[in-house]
Amino acid sequence: MTSKTAVVVLSDPSTGTEEALGRVFNALATAWEFAQGGEALVLFQGAGTRWPAVLADAAHPAHELYTAVKKQVATVASGGCATVFGATQGVEDEDIKQISQNQAPGTPGVASIRELVQSGYSVLTF
Repeated sequence: MTSKTAVVVLSDPSTGTEEALGRVFNALATAWEFAQGGEALVLFQGAGTRWPAVLADAAHPAHELYTAVKKQVATVASGGCATVFGATQGVEDEDIKQISQNQAPGTPGVASIRELVQSGYSVLTF
């Protein structure tokens, strides 16, 4: 049986900290690694929906890794989170599908972690 792993990026690039960079860098490296022998998915959620616009910059230290991951790993973003955190344009510019299955009250719909688990994904958060 092939493993299925969802890597959820929650860190906020706007903090500009090494911790935020370390989280997204390791999230992408983990997704890439799991994709080598199974199915992987990257989900940008919460303030993490700001990352695609930042990672699109060729000068960013994680740009090359991000580009490699996008070529072989399904990459999605929480639609409601992108709206709340002002990241919709950056997500759209990177052609990342927005998902909003969790219609939690007071939200425009966010990505469903429950649906990932029910679909057989192991979920890792960064």
